[in-house]
Amino acid sequence: MMRLTRRGLLLGAAALGPLAVLRHGRAQSADPFTLGVASGSPRPDRLVLWTRLAPQPLDGGGMPDQPVPVEWELAEDERFARIAARGTFTAIPAHGHSVHAEPTGLAPGRTYWYRFRAMGAESPVGRTRTAPAEGAATDRFRFAFASCQMYEHGYFSAYRHMAGQDLDLVVHLGDYIYEMSWGRRHVRRHTGAIPTELWEFRDRWALYKGDPDLAAAHRIAPWVAIWDDHEVANDYTNDRSPRTEDPKQFLRIRTAAYQAFWEHMPLPMAAAPKGPDMRIHERYRFGDMLDLTLLDDRQYRSHPPCGAGKGNAPGHADCLDRLSAERTMLGAPQEEWLGRSLGEARGRWTILAQQTLMAELDRKAGEGQSFWMDGWDGYPAARGRLLAAIAERKPSNPVVISGDVHAFWVADLKEDFANPASATLASEIVGTSITSQGPNEATIRTGQAENAHIKYARGDKRGYVAMTLTKDSARADLMAVDDAFEQNSAVRPLVSFVIENGQPGAKPA
Repeated sequence: MMRLTRRGLLLGAAALGPLAVLRHGRAQSADPFTLGVASGSPRPDRLVLWTRLAPQPLDGGGMPDQPVPVEWELAEDERFARIAARGTFTAIPAHGHSVHAEPTGLAPGRTYWYRFRAMGAESPVGRTRTAPAEGAATDRFRFAFASCQMYEHGYFSAYRHMAGQDLDLVVHLGDYIYEMSWGRRHVRRHTGAIPTELWEFRDRWALYKGDPDLAAAHRIAPWVAIWDDHEVANDYTNDRSPRTEDPKQFLRIRTAAYQAFWEHMPLPMAAAPKGPDMRIHERYRFGDMLDLTLLDDRQYRSHPPCGAGKGNAPGHADCLDRLSAERTMLGAPQEEWLGRSLGEARGRWTILAQQTLMAELDRKAGEGQSFWMDGWDGYPAARGRLLAAIAERKPSNPVVISGDVHAFWVADLKEDFANPASATLASEIVGTSITSQGPNEATIRTGQAENAHIKYARGDKRGYVAMTLTKDSARADLMAVDDAFEQNSAVRPLVSFVIENGQPGAKPA
């Protein structure tokens, strides 16, 4: 249900013309494009253009309870002299007046510019790019990936820097919003309580979308995105969370959260959720260079083992249940789909984009082992099946990109993590958070000392990862913000790693 405010009702009379309202007896215009523009889901002949009309973004959007036509244009040049496609999308209240325009018949591997008009206003201009044709010779492909952007923990300087880069794609690995407050030294504040209703999730998304640096990063390249837990509830698994253990109650929250996720991302209309269910696992192919697979390790996963996740965060205590072959991160249908996808990969590089550190991480110094149950270490049999599928299907140059853990990690994904001499099946690059506060130094030191397959770890820096793919190598530049508490902080390369064609395992550049 929409929350109708007095201002929203006043806007109804002007919804189809120039947006002006009377306030305190004076006319006042409002911008319906406060949440910016974005593009995504790039294919060789089509993509998605997104915006959401919200002149009053932090108070339900401020839109009238009626459909509003939104004109869109896609051009081959910045001045819009050569229009490639145009149309009108009807933004409706049930979808938060979000726009998911889907131009088709486009040229592959081409840069375009786009804009929207509605209610007498014109949006900012965005730049986007279609994917190269399948199998087309591609000399270079550059993308960035990011995750974990806790609004209260700092400024989005990493996105300001990203917006200045020449990128073909941005991949977001989850925790785009945070539903809860935590941590120390907040530099800005969430508005409202922990969201459980659709209007509350919309307001939280609008708060994040209103950040100018994040909006700038959306304007420079198409995005693809998956979620993690904070888009819904901290540490949730399948149909419950530590805060809401009743499945019926939690699925009502998940329904609202998934709806808000779709409304605020450049996703096609066909991707809209059906109640509490929404498919985000997907495949993209970029010429002969890259097969990119997006995974969902939240919606279908088994509940935490060893009594973890009941009324508190997953813990470290081990038990036999952790090793059960029945435990899954992806769910059986997604596991089968992934196996087929790996077998059908044709690109020089095969990248799996997923939420959290996949490499085993023993967190206990000295004898014995200790594992965090909310990651792949809580599901070792499922991890084993995924790595076995890589070994069996033999896709070219498999690389896993990950987020969630608020630290940079570079690791070898081993056939047997207990045996350093066992085969390296894939490489893993984990990006730190955009702003979310990271682990302490003791955790980082122990992680490196107790796990021979960990090549690099650092938890005191915020930032993102920029990757450059060529036929000979994949280069990962770990980009670090000087100080996330400082607005417009500088961003610099921290360290770089290279994965050479045909040789799994990342090496310092």
